[in-house]
Amino acid sequence: MGFFDSLKKGLEKTRKGFTEKIEQLIIGYAEIDDEFLDDLEALLLTADVGVPTTNRLMSDVRQGIKNRSINSPEDLRPFLKNRIREILTNDASLPSAAAGPQVMMIVGVNGVGKTTTIGKLSHYYKENGEKVLVAAGDTFRAAAIEQLEIWARRTGSELIKHTEGADPAAVAFDAVQAAKARKVDRLIIDTAGRLHTKSNLMEELKKIHRVIGREIPGAPHETLLVLDATTGQNAINQAKLFGEATNVTGVVLTKLDGTAKGGVVVAIKHELGLPVKWIGVGEGMNDLRPFQAEDFAEALFGDK
Repeated sequence: MGFFDSLKKGLEKTRKGFTEKIEQLIIGYAEIDDEFLDDLEALLLTADVGVPTTNRLMSDVRQGIKNRSINSPEDLRPFLKNRIREILTNDASLPSAAAGPQVMMIVGVNGVGKTTTIGKLSHYYKENGEKVLVAAGDTFRAAAIEQLEIWARRTGSELIKHTEGADPAAVAFDAVQAAKARKVDRLIIDTAGRLHTKSNLMEELKKIHRVIGREIPGAPHETLLVLDATTGQNAINQAKLFGEATNVTGVVLTKLDGTAKGGVVVAIKHELGLPVKWIGVGEGMNDLRPFQAEDFAEALFGDK
């Protein structure tokens, strides 16, 4: 099964709660009237698209009706598909290192799949011919270090670790030195699963960020926030708080296959301006892939 097929299968629950309901709405109305628009608005909200994004889409729909882009309920499906694709299209290219290793810092709360994400990212980059080094910066849990060791062995990546309870910034410092000395292509730094309400832990994230930046100007080149799609709108709140603590450059959205709340992808991009860089639609090694707006829109609406 190719990744598009996995994506389409993974979005099945969201499609049933969103696209199929849109189609039922279209069948139920002969023309677009106020009642139709009210039902559409309610449908968008229940798909976890969020209030601000729903308001934007409804405004677009009304404008489409006004300028005759939408003339009947049947025109709504392709219109919404195109608008969602446009919202999700990432304009900015990936930041890159001028010289030396590309440094990625991975942040997020406990339980979202951070360690697994790092393992799958390592696999992806190794498959693309890169030399990868992973830093076990979550020193609060011995299990986190052990899990990364297992992933490093599975993917053939190198690992820098300290003992449980060590200073995470010291792990990051040693990892940066090792990455430069060993001439690796990519350094991926894990961090402890943060309770986003704990300001002292957020300060520690800032410290790690500063340590990395002192050793490699401009690093970390990417700070990826891992979010669990099944939490829906709570993921938006997490993203806002992490954005205040560190310069989040993009989102990894995991567990899309386990939720009907896939509309949160649109809300993250529209409300926060944060691009979704990676999506996970399964537990397999290859089930985490770079996000493509066109493929997501096609899969969400069950096309291709």
